[in-house]
Amino acid sequence: MKKVNLILLTVIAIALVGCSSENGELTGVLGRRQWFHPQPIGTVYIPTGSIHIGATEQDVPMAMLAPNKQISVSAFYMDETEITNNEYRQFVYAVVDSMMRSKLEYTSEFDNGVGTTYQVLDYEKRIDKNIDMGAVQDMYYNESESYYRQKQLDIRKLEYKYTYIDLKAAAALKRQDAYKRSRADFKKEKIVKIYPDTLVFIRDFTYSYNEPLSQVYFWHPKYDDYPVVGVSWHQARAFSFWRTQHLNSFYDRHEEPTTTEFRLPTEYEWEYAARGGRDQNLYPWGNYYVKNAKGCSLANYKPGRGEYVSDGGHYPIRVNSYFPNDFGLYDMSGNVAEWTSTAYETNTNLFSHDNNPDYQFEVKEDDPDIAETLKRKVIRGGSWKDVAYYLQCGTRTYEYQDSCNSYTGFRCVMSYIGRSNKDKK
Repeated sequence: MKKVNLILLTVIAIALVGCSSENGELTGVLGRRQWFHPQPIGTVYIPTGSIHIGATEQDVPMAMLAPNKQISVSAFYMDETEITNNEYRQFVYAVVDSMMRSKLEYTSEFDNGVGTTYQVLDYEKRIDKNIDMGAVQDMYYNESESYYRQKQLDIRKLEYKYTYIDLKAAAALKRQDAYKRSRADFKKEKIVKIYPDTLVFIRDFTYSYNEPLSQVYFWHPKYDDYPVVGVSWHQARAFSFWRTQHLNSFYDRHEEPTTTEFRLPTEYEWEYAARGGRDQNLYPWGNYYVKNAKGCSLANYKPGRGEYVSDGGHYPIRVNSYFPNDFGLYDMSGNVAEWTSTAYETNTNLFSHDNNPDYQFEVKEDDPDIAETLKRKVIRGGSWKDVAYYLQCGTRTYEYQDSCNSYTGFRCVMSYIGRSNKDKK
């Protein structure tokens, strides 16, 4: 009898537990933890808002390159400074490490959970300094190319391969057609040579003595906190994909939800962030002058004609050397211009949407029929070699996506997940 009662009590307890979690009501999936978007180190939160974009001064030649328009932009995190040499060097070192592990066959099996296993790089195993160099010999300059008998990596071999899903192409299909297509049809692969062009200081200024900068600007510790230059639009985007993978792999290891990807800002996100929450301000610092009341320059640009040093900087200078704008962003004008993700058209403001506007055009580099004008990408903010006009928040200009120069860098953004960070309250 006692045994029967014990069984009966057990059945009742199980039934009660089942009723507490599955009572026939719509409760949603239980046990999901509350989550707030963590702020990446070195970024600033840019809140959701609306603003007038476009030229702040009179368009005297009536070029209509930046007509006025009111837009709304969703919240995002943005790097408080341009990406520095040292930060980009971390990307370069990661690529070198991955390439060496691949050549040394430092791999392990990965089970995707549905019966398929893959060989993936094993990053837990340390690379022995005394390894046989034969396996990685082709990553270094050969004897005829070596300089002063130094063992140096052949930077031409440094490539980063990444894949992504072309969501715009998938969304362009009708729904009934999309169900018939494989996701592999929209899976894109990119291979990018990632080492910066260190000769841009010489190449950009033919009749100048810029050899010292070309020799030391990227690798010397003195320039660690200076903005990286000599990177193309493709290299900046490859860095963003690597940075996303680097962060999300950390979250995966700790079984935490991943975040949205790092990416280049759209030109409208950039302008919204540059204005610092103000409307119709000419410069990021809010007034109509490039100097403050004490006569000190507020950015690194080209005052006058050839008077580079009077603003406190000659070439690119250390990031955060000038005051930030009201959002806490440094060097949104001056120092180096910045890549955006937006393709350049003279009348983009007229046809783009007023809610998170953007215009993107993906160019196939190997297509001989593609016009060079379609390779143009918007750059913003002006640089150390530009006059004050290019420092204005509303000034638009461009560079070709496969070009590198000594006056263009970049910073990343990450779309914020949620309505506002004030949701925490």
